[in-house]
Formats: sequence, C-alpha cells, structure tokens
Amino acid sequence: MSTTALKTDPHFHEAGRRFFRDFSPGDEFYEHLIEAHNGLSDEQSEALNARLILLLANHIGDLKVLREALQQARVAG
Repeated sequence: MSTTALKTDPHFHEAGRRFFRDFSPGDEFYEHLIEAHNGLSDEQSEALNARLILLLANHIGDLKVLREALQQARVAG
C-alpha cells in the first residue's frame, strides 16, 4: 500500500485566523475564485485558470504531489 502525499481533505487555512468549520476557508477561496472570473470572456477565464494552475504548481513544487494531483483530477473528471 502506497501512501499519498496529496492532501485531499479540507486543508485551507489563514495564519492567525480561526474558522468555525473546516470548509469555511475553502468556501471563501471559492468566492474569490469566482470573483476573479467575473467579467472575463471564456478565453480570458481559461487563461486565468491556466496561469493559476502554473502559479500554484510552482508554489507546491513537489513533483510527486503534482503527479498525484493530475491523476486525481483526471479520474474525477
């Protein structure tokens, strides 16, 4: 049995801030994500998603985690 390095349970947080529920900061991120897409064309929205994916992948940096995330995203689709 292999262990996964990919976190799939709620893991959103903000330093120094407490949330009532685990998913609350995830909901807040989703609101920011939707707001970032407001007023964009489909093409601009796709470009924003691509840039965001690359920025976050660079921030994660761990190729094992990124491979697992790609695999999970493909299976989930």
